[in-house]
Amino acid sequence: MQLSASHHYPSRRSAVLARNMVTTSQPLAAQAGLGMIARGGNAADAAIATAITLTVVEPTGNGVGSDAFAILWDGKELHGLNASGRAPAAWSREKFAGRDAMPMLGWDSVTVPGAVSAWVEISERFGALPFETLFEPAVRYAENGFPVSPKIAQLWARGGALLGDQPGFAETFLPDGRAPAAGEIFKNPALARTLRLIAETKGRAFYTGELADAMIAFSDTCGGTMTMEDLATHRADWCGTISQDFGDVSLHEIPPNGQGIAALIGLGILKHTAIADMDADDPRAMHLQIEAMKLALADTETYVADIAHMSEVRPGDMLNDAYLAQRAALIDPDHAKDFGAGAPKRGGTVYLSAADASGMMVSYIQSNYAGFGSGVAVPGTGIHLQNRGAGFSLDPQSQNVVGPGKRPFHTIIPGFVMGTHDPILSFGVMGGPMQAQGHVQMLLRTQLWKQDPQMAADAPRWRVTQGLGVACETTLPPQTLEALAGMGHVLAMEEPDTAFGFGGAQLIQRLPGGGYAGGSDPRKDGAAVGF
Repeated sequence: MQLSASHHYPSRRSAVLARNMVTTSQPLAAQAGLGMIARGGNAADAAIATAITLTVVEPTGNGVGSDAFAILWDGKELHGLNASGRAPAAWSREKFAGRDAMPMLGWDSVTVPGAVSAWVEISERFGALPFETLFEPAVRYAENGFPVSPKIAQLWARGGALLGDQPGFAETFLPDGRAPAAGEIFKNPALARTLRLIAETKGRAFYTGELADAMIAFSDTCGGTMTMEDLATHRADWCGTISQDFGDVSLHEIPPNGQGIAALIGLGILKHTAIADMDADDPRAMHLQIEAMKLALADTETYVADIAHMSEVRPGDMLNDAYLAQRAALIDPDHAKDFGAGAPKRGGTVYLSAADASGMMVSYIQSNYAGFGSGVAVPGTGIHLQNRGAGFSLDPQSQNVVGPGKRPFHTIIPGFVMGTHDPILSFGVMGGPMQAQGHVQMLLRTQLWKQDPQMAADAPRWRVTQGLGVACETTLPPQTLEALAGMGHVLAMEEPDTAFGFGGAQLIQRLPGGGYAGGSDPRKDGAAVGF
């Protein structure tokens, strides 16, 4: 990693260096988390406080009704947490008969929200501060208001135009009939009360108490099928991680139902190419990454589901080195291809990272899926609900077919890089289908090409779409775009500041001599903060 003041790419920022650090997509939330460490807490406390505050100050990507995943290094061991929710017991393929795809909006897209259970689990197992303390900044911002940041204001306006007629949405998020503009003060006193209830009851109010009653009553009013039993039987699972070695480091991801395995497949394929002999911005290196991710995403889309329902193709089959070598052999180093899924059995969000001086590091992601999620906001509570049910398939042959009590395919993934014995990098790249692709790009830039976290976040990005399609940021050099097009890639250009399609990277890298270097994506409103 080079900690140079000069950058290869346009940026306002250099890496932030400190012994305690939080980085996320909204500065007020980052400071809320860092404040917990200053009060005697640890990185786990910081992560939870940041996540709770993000539900207030960045409702366009997450909320109390979100799902969450986390990877945590406690100083000795790596832990993985799956706090994604399950389908209501009434959901079957027959319930959605006649549809071509799962609903994106309304109660029929809402699975049981898991984020609150993540806060409770992490706090109880690893936190140092009282649970209620972690809610103080979020409650303050919800009650007294906060100035809406610029990029979040843009997303709020888009969400308002799309979701204004969804149950409870306008009442909660469109005061005076419109979305708040950048710099306007937004208050959500109902959410402040909800957060207090969650804090006081350690989450019980949300899954079995007053808030659960309010959610189910509203579901009943709107024709939804979620029940009190669906909420009460939710559990978050300490699931460990799955990993892929690359040189002298290993990338760790949460096991399915998340798409983190796509990053591991892509990286495993790249091990069998000549990418290590190329430079970071060499079009040939980008070509190899694009082809590897097309192969990885084809398999992921076909086979990944709730791990309890992956009976035909298991994660180990998809990560088998001999199989990955076979997939790598399909790549033409000079020409783009349109790949289908392989046969491995035969061989969308907010992200944060926190680290403290004791060595604890947390990679945490929390999401509604599509912006404000389902568009459903429970009146009088400030709770708005994710639409993760849209991640299910209606194909009866799919391992990811919708079913009662089943977790859907998830796009959100926290990433973590380990050395032989010690942690190296806690990171994520929020943004739907960009996430696994972003993980591969960030790992290669920081570990293979030794770029510091801010430089890696600043670098122009690409995103595989469909077939031979690749979306590219307009900041990629013309000669690079010309070379990629010459290889047969069908390029679509997108502005990084307006499209929001290239995600938001947040990274904290451990320094060999102690302390951390942090980077925060200029495509978002966020910040890396530390002391």
